[in-house]
Amino acid sequence: MAENRARKVLIVVENLPVPLDRRVWLEATTLRDAGYEVSVISPMGRGWDKPFEEIDGVHIYRHPEPPEAHSGAIAYAREWGQAIWHWFRLARRVRRERGFDVIHGCNPPDLVFLLALRYRLAGVKYLFDHHDVCPELFEAKFAKKGLLYRIMRIWERMTFAAAHVSIATNESFREIAIRRGRMAPEDVFVVRSAPRIEKFELRPPDPEWRAKAGTLLGYVGVIGQQEGMDLLVEAADILIREMGKTDVHFAIVGFGPHLPEVKNDVKRRGLEPYFTFTGPLYGEDLLKVLNSCDIGVSPDPKNPMNDISTMNKVMEYMTLEKPVVQFDLKEGRASAGEASLYARANDPRDFAAKIAWLIDNPEEGRKMGRHGRRRVLEKLSWDHSVPHLLAAYERAFDK
Repeated sequence: MAENRARKVLIVVENLPVPLDRRVWLEATTLRDAGYEVSVISPMGRGWDKPFEEIDGVHIYRHPEPPEAHSGAIAYAREWGQAIWHWFRLARRVRRERGFDVIHGCNPPDLVFLLALRYRLAGVKYLFDHHDVCPELFEAKFAKKGLLYRIMRIWERMTFAAAHVSIATNESFREIAIRRGRMAPEDVFVVRSAPRIEKFELRPPDPEWRAKAGTLLGYVGVIGQQEGMDLLVEAADILIREMGKTDVHFAIVGFGPHLPEVKNDVKRRGLEPYFTFTGPLYGEDLLKVLNSCDIGVSPDPKNPMNDISTMNKVMEYMTLEKPVVQFDLKEGRASAGEASLYARANDPRDFAAKIAWLIDNPEEGRKMGRHGRRRVLEKLSWDHSVPHLLAAYERAFDK
């Protein structure tokens, strides 16, 4: 690994601050451990507001958080335009202070290739980290394939054309890189998003959380337009009002643009005693809640984006030995296998029925949880992704 010690990487991410973005932080620290010098450009936010800091040997350059866009081309243009300006500004600083041989661009948006092209003539390689399928993301947001969808397809194609190597979060994303992106199969590596086992430890449940109900259901993640929280609230209403499962409580961990709407929906239905919204939690606080839960819920609706996306929350539930209820998604099944029950696509009544079945069959649920943890330990944990990440970098340096 001696030759790797001179290798320098610049990771660029727009939609979450680092180290809050767990996938990016795992990649950054893994590369650091392999002898790479790692710098990161990310937005500020969620308490990570220093323009520069070094954490665990990773040099993080942050820019002011752009105004978050929730709808409309003008809003997205404003957000991404500001981010691009900061990428170019901070990349000049990183180049001067530390240097970089590879730009590792994380989407969304599919625009980091613009920065990569700026430094390509200087011999800098571009590795594209395919976090989201942006065309399908916009189709899910706007429920149509309009102008923005077509623009996203063009940007996606240009991103893959500019990339020397790409890494995909699952096999569905790899297929897109090869089919739509026209990348050579040997240049596309699957690096799954998964927790570090040593960080997601099994712990005894917290008595305060356990006192809330006989069955505690947990949700962790973004609370946005495409995460299906409206379906979860409707399923809870059916579970409690119609199916008579009143000894339940929902712990909702996370933040996002639709949190006020979800809270209002819960209030309108008279379900406030059955819900706790914790806001974002990290580290020990997150583990305390999830280890106290009986069931993990993932209400992401079936659509062209979610069907081929790996949900981090599902992996986290499985790591902590929780049975999962989710809608029947292609990559959801690929991740969870027999650790989950699968409700009919976007059917809150069937989702409620699957939760009710687990409440009535707790031993079967515990078996599912144990199966999920074994699955993570044996093939899905971050340790299994590390060799693929390092192989992708070797490939980039060989091109």
